Amino acid sequence: MKTRNGEKYFRIINAATKIFAKKGFFQAKVSDIAREAEVADGTIYLYFENKDDILISLFEEQMQAVLENMIEQISLEKDAVKKIEKFALTHLKLIELNKNMAEIIQVELRQSGKFMKEYKNEKFLQYLNLISEIIKDGQDQGIFRKEVIPDIAKRAFFGALDEMSRFWVLSSHKKYDIETAAKQISEYFLRGLIADPDGPTKKPGL
Repeated sequence: MKTRNGEKYFRIINAATKIFAKKGFFQAKVSDIAREAEVADGTIYLYFENKDDILISLFEEQMQAVLENMIEQISLEKDAVKKIEKFALTHLKLIELNKNMAEIIQVELRQSGKFMKEYKNEKFLQYLNLISEIIKDGQDQGIFRKEVIPDIAKRAFFGALDEMSRFWVLSSHKKYDIETAAKQISEYFLRGLIADPDGPTKKPGL
């Protein structure tokens, strides 16, 4: 078992975030990460098996923080509609808060064969399930349509947010801000969820 804590571990994680974002996963070398972290090349292997392992560990650390933050943010809302809106805004805001990490998750992570084929992404599944839980709550409250399948809806909603995140990372020309994008995506999605668009649960502007 490799060590997964300590000052040097997190120093290597932070260094890898910078190097992967700057050079890309394939072009980055373990020696580059060691130099940025100010440790010997051999020290890296006390904590990680290889470059893929660094990338996956980096993702796990970030995903845990993202998950905890999202739980905290949506817990501030009682209404399922507001929770959907808060989820969208909080998710897209991550791009502004940590641009290097956003680029790694949207671009570099998907170039790792080990991550795409072998890694069991439990934290991400927990993150997706937050969406399905909101939808189930909305159905229980009589706000969202009963026929909506939460497991399908959660992937549809996340897919829209994920594509917008990727666009935001890769595009240098943006004609709108994060808040506008989050609001628009939430509204499109909520139109399909609201149980009675002409009834008392209708959200103003939908």
